Amino acid sequence: MTDLTRIYYFVFAALTIAGGVMGFVKAGSTASIVAGSISGALIIVAAVLLKTNVVAGLALGGIVALALLGRFAPGFFSTGKFMPAGMMAILSAIALVLTVVAFVKK
Repeated sequence: MTDLTRIYYFVFAALTIAGGVMGFVKAGSTASIVAGSISGALIIVAAVLLKTNVVAGLALGGIVALALLGRFAPGFFSTGKFMPAGMMAILSAIALVLTVVAFVKK
């Protein structure tokens, strides 16, 4: 299960970074590119850690996923707009579920 979680973390990180870049390009949001880059980098670190220290990798990935879910889910529920809040909320929720399942099965 950790292999699937690791692959998902890399995909999640790429989409998070891409979302930050899109927010910067479309809206000129410096906060988007900084937050997207930092979050994406932390998720990459979590994915790399899964090879050597499963607990630390899952903990870091879970914390970042929970933080992103906490940031984007309320925005999605209040606006109903899928992009970017809905997509990030769904991606974060999937990451959180995978993290919990991988932690239970480790």
